[in-house]
Amino acid sequence: MNLSEPFIRRPVATTVLALAIVILGIFGYLQLPSALLPNVSFPTVLVTASLPGASPQTMSSAVATPLERQFSSIPGLTAMSSTSQNGSTRIILQFSLSESAAEATQDVSDAVSQAEHFLPPGMPEPPLVKNINPTATPIMYIGLSAANMPLYDLDKYAETKVATSLSTVPGVADVEVFGAQTYAVRIYANPFALAARGLSLNTVESAIKSANVDLPEGTLEGGKVNFAAQVHGQLHTAKAFNHLILAYAGGQPIPLSAVAKAQNSTQYNLQKTWINGSPGIVLAVVRQPGSNTVAISQGIRKMLPSLMASAPGGAQLSVVFDNADYISAAIEDVVFTLLLASLLVAGVMWLFLRRATATLIGALAIPLSLLATFLVMMLLGYSLNTLTLLALTLSVGFVVDDAVVMLENINRHLERGTSAMQAALDGSREISFTVMAMTLSLAIIFLPLILMGGFIGHLFAAFGVTIAVVILLSGLIALTVTPMLASRFLHRGAAEDRDQQSRFERGFSRSRDFYIRSLRKALQHRNWLLGVAGLMLLGSVGLALIVPKSFIPNENNGSFFASIQYPTGMSFAELAAEQKKIEAVVLRNSSVQSVISSAGQGAGAFGGSNSGRLIVRLKSGDSGKTDAVIASLRQATRQFSNTEIFFQQPAAIQVGPISSNAQYQYVLQGQDWNTLDTATHNLVSALRKNTLIQSANSDLQTNNPQVSITINRPRAIAMGVTAQSIEQTLALAYGGQEVGTIYGNSNQYEVIFELSPKYQQNINALSSLSVPGSSGTLVPLSAVANFAYDAGPLSLEQYNGLPSTTISFNLAPGASLGTVTKEVDATAQQILPAGVTGEFGGSASTFESAFSSLPLLLVATILLIYVVLAILYEHFLHPFTILSALPLAGFGALLSLLVFHQPLDLYSFVGIIMLMGLVKKNGIILVDFAVSRRREGESALEAIVDACAVRYRPIMMTTFAAILGVLPIAIGLGAGSGSRVPLGVAVVGGLVFSQFLTLYITPAFYLWMESFGDQVKRWLGMQAPEKVSALSPSPESSTPKL
Repeated sequence: MNLSEPFIRRPVATTVLALAIVILGIFGYLQLPSALLPNVSFPTVLVTASLPGASPQTMSSAVATPLERQFSSIPGLTAMSSTSQNGSTRIILQFSLSESAAEATQDVSDAVSQAEHFLPPGMPEPPLVKNINPTATPIMYIGLSAANMPLYDLDKYAETKVATSLSTVPGVADVEVFGAQTYAVRIYANPFALAARGLSLNTVESAIKSANVDLPEGTLEGGKVNFAAQVHGQLHTAKAFNHLILAYAGGQPIPLSAVAKAQNSTQYNLQKTWINGSPGIVLAVVRQPGSNTVAISQGIRKMLPSLMASAPGGAQLSVVFDNADYISAAIEDVVFTLLLASLLVAGVMWLFLRRATATLIGALAIPLSLLATFLVMMLLGYSLNTLTLLALTLSVGFVVDDAVVMLENINRHLERGTSAMQAALDGSREISFTVMAMTLSLAIIFLPLILMGGFIGHLFAAFGVTIAVVILLSGLIALTVTPMLASRFLHRGAAEDRDQQSRFERGFSRSRDFYIRSLRKALQHRNWLLGVAGLMLLGSVGLALIVPKSFIPNENNGSFFASIQYPTGMSFAELAAEQKKIEAVVLRNSSVQSVISSAGQGAGAFGGSNSGRLIVRLKSGDSGKTDAVIASLRQATRQFSNTEIFFQQPAAIQVGPISSNAQYQYVLQGQDWNTLDTATHNLVSALRKNTLIQSANSDLQTNNPQVSITINRPRAIAMGVTAQSIEQTLALAYGGQEVGTIYGNSNQYEVIFELSPKYQQNINALSSLSVPGSSGTLVPLSAVANFAYDAGPLSLEQYNGLPSTTISFNLAPGASLGTVTKEVDATAQQILPAGVTGEFGGSASTFESAFSSLPLLLVATILLIYVVLAILYEHFLHPFTILSALPLAGFGALLSLLVFHQPLDLYSFVGIIMLMGLVKKNGIILVDFAVSRRREGESALEAIVDACAVRYRPIMMTTFAAILGVLPIAIGLGAGSGSRVPLGVAVVGGLVFSQFLTLYITPAFYLWMESFGDQVKRWLGMQAPEKVSALSPSPESSTPKL
């Protein structure tokens, strides 16, 4: 049976099929969206709640705990973490990957509804529930600034005009406003003026609420006409509030301006954002899953000029960061790498075949396979992203393998004098089974990766499917288009006589002859060869233990960020001034193009009141200098000795929703905060002494200055003062309470009441506060309470319902994540007291779980290859011979990683899996030919030696093509290529190392397996004829001249 014969005899149909692939493939390519990563959904829900003025302890116990109690019973919940700080709580719920994000969000919303009657009554609104995807980071940051415009007016323009307009661009899911400066009227009270006039904060609050109302008034029913009643009870400006009459004293009105001052301000006055040194607002664009990042960027950039033209007060809009630039550069570089690899592979084919026509026919497998893959990718809903592009780039090195084997065999028949048509028919019939075995056994190795659950399976599924599709399509093209073109366009005598005129051919023939002579001698000592293979297997295990381990490399996309932690208790004014100084230092670096700087509560990733954040973009020509720039800035910012600044590059793939000051996290849990605080301090101190670890820090800060107020309850009862009235007064003074709402035409704005900032910073102002008693008299707070300085937590965390803290750290240059995780675990076991436990979170946790499953993935892949080969060959032992080269390839890959200082990470592990498929191709080529020779009666020794002689050329061609195809990846060409270098090094190193040893060890293993098989048959009383698949035809008996 010849699978290729129908296509050879019907050239028109085959040509039309190939043209259809080209046309449909181009169409599919044009429809593919561009993105940084595949569409991976990690069901995660964010719940936020606020209670202005509440301490972290109150938010944790009164808000977070009741909510978490309800959440704990939701099906599919895998992790729950909460962070509570002054006035706000954030809870992140992570669900198993099999859960629906929409259903999880609905379940959380239902649980919030059930928990509402357990929550404090003073909350301004119910907890908000939002579905988030940790991998859905903003694709673009747009800065909005104006020199002569109040920030609240700028914010209004950003919210109502810019964000709304940008949301209409196809593919945009959301436009988030960072550093929001929403308009609000703030009323600042003077406690001494209030006391002098006998007024309390409660009196002012009541007057404001009574004077600023907007209630339904009803309708006046007339005889013929109805009139709608409309009372203008709203106060719309700060000036109007200042004229509000609070009370009368001696017949004279007391306006609000006598005891307080209302002014136009912002809702969040303890955060600021700067864009390249100028105050402003940042709009972050988030794309919809499956949308085209580059197209979104183009649509937004087209819209910006019209928005600029309508901007008020000279407001300036600018693109501060655009991920589409990096994606476009990455795609362009991948296209260049594809072309370079294709040229290198074509050069190898021409060097060995010495026929321009044959080279062109073989090289056609590259564009045809890739174009057909684009069509399949479109149908599957895939995108052009870093992983699918990596799959396409890797495929260039071996998509021609099947075509090369087919062409080489046809070419052998053609050189012996057979016509082109007959050579195509005979050559394809002989080799079709080999091609099919090579294709199926290579494609099948990615099945475990595709079907694997968890993080790796979801992330690399698109990669595995894409590369498997390329492989299958390349095999199909080798069985159809390649032999058809060879039957029409290959002719004998079209090339120079190799033996007489080609120095390459003469050198190649000498190398083959030397190889065969050395092989015969080596096979006389095949036990030594098998011993070498055994040592390589043991060596692979040893190398796997010592090669540095990593998870996902950082993506050098020309940007990085910094988290800044200021001393607790620092005033916001001082903190903002310090943030400006740090930003100025960063901007002075000659490689820096733009900086987004934010400070204070709300400063990026739920920052605390003493935090700051920088997002730094480098100039396009300096994007490859990220590490050097970070090192330079670390040195330059050491002058800020009272702050901790943590620089880090973004990971290629964001793992987990928790953002921290460093890349890796270790989570501690305990039963009480005091024990946990001590354990955290001791563990951080120990980790900072470890030279493999940098930037070790904890988010548990318990030294935040606070005033402890103790109620003298007997005296308070005697004066008619309750604990509730005391806490309400303090909440009004320091909590920034919302005491009213201004209803505008399109938005609502808050009216916020509190003490003037200068009195909030003065503990003596507490003595001037008055608390209403039961008889209506005002009682000085100092008469019923005592004040003392104290320290408390800045924020409190809980993990799965228990008190927790997160320790973050980075790796020192050259450090291995695998080694560091072991050392952190060992250090924790020595230091942590009873009742305190620790486990890795975020990337470190995923690294541990992922690498624990990788050996299982490797074993599953090998077993799957064996099953496929056993089915194809209908033989138990031949697959072992074919797989005998795997230890050599593994040893070479791991040794190359060690020599070139590359880690064993997810990328390089995928490269090793692919390497297994590539090296066993040589075994298939040899075994298939040797099996056919055995059927003709040759001895096992002569059969395998003939196979090595005849198949020497295609083995060398396919191996060198694979090496040169992957070489650009190993060198690290293009944007973001550094993360893919370990993969390329593993593949190239494994191929180079195993190529020459395989040519000796595979024949030795074949002979040993033949001897073993014959002995087993004798034990079983069976005859020992060779049994092979009917799909594998016998070649002609004589060895043709090469």
